[in-house]
Amino acid sequence: MTPPRVHVDRDRCIGAGMCAMTAPEVFDQDPGDGLVLLLDADPPPAHRAAVRMAAGVCPSGAITVHDPEPGAP
Repeated sequence: MTPPRVHVDRDRCIGAGMCAMTAPEVFDQDPGDGLVLLLDADPPPAHRAAVRMAAGVCPSGAITVHDPEPGAP
């Protein structure tokens, strides 16, 4: 089963930091500009619920989680 793929849009990010607080194993903030840094685009199963929560609480909608197509390898 192919894991979901995480994408961040740094142009949309406002640096609120909700992602880094919700899923610190997957997201961080750039020390220079405070914008999101994606640490793991293919998070392991143990972190996927937190990643989905981080995408949901992102005030700018800068995080998307793309589920694989059914039947994809």
